[in-house]
Amino acid sequence: MKDAPHAVDVHVGKTIRIKRLMRKVSQTELGDRVGVTFQQIQKYEKGSNRVSASMLVEIAGALDVDVRSFFEDVHPGTANDNPTPSEEFVVSRDGVLLNAAFLSIKNEQVRKKIVKLVQAIAGMEQLDDAE
Repeated sequence: MKDAPHAVDVHVGKTIRIKRLMRKVSQTELGDRVGVTFQQIQKYEKGSNRVSASMLVEIAGALDVDVRSFFEDVHPGTANDNPTPSEEFVVSRDGVLLNAAFLSIKNEQVRKKIVKLVQAIAGMEQLDDAE
């Protein structure tokens, strides 16, 4: 029986996915850049296969990121095995794409208005659910 993936491997995999989606790179394209199949990239992103140090360096180069960025927010013994729905959304395709689009808006006032709009819509939905 195979052991469950280590929380750090899952975190690194999710971070690979986030960085790949932020750069609009497909799993196939990333796999081609580093010499593995898209299925292997999927396994890395799920944390079901560990990423070797040399492969992590290759992936970092292919995505043009610092290899240390894959370990940001990793603290020994505090890895979260049960992510909240909001944490799951952040690493989902929609969450990553929404974040990338939002961050590409240069006008800070426009970003603030978007946040207020979304908060207002969420508040309206909560009122609708209460009825």
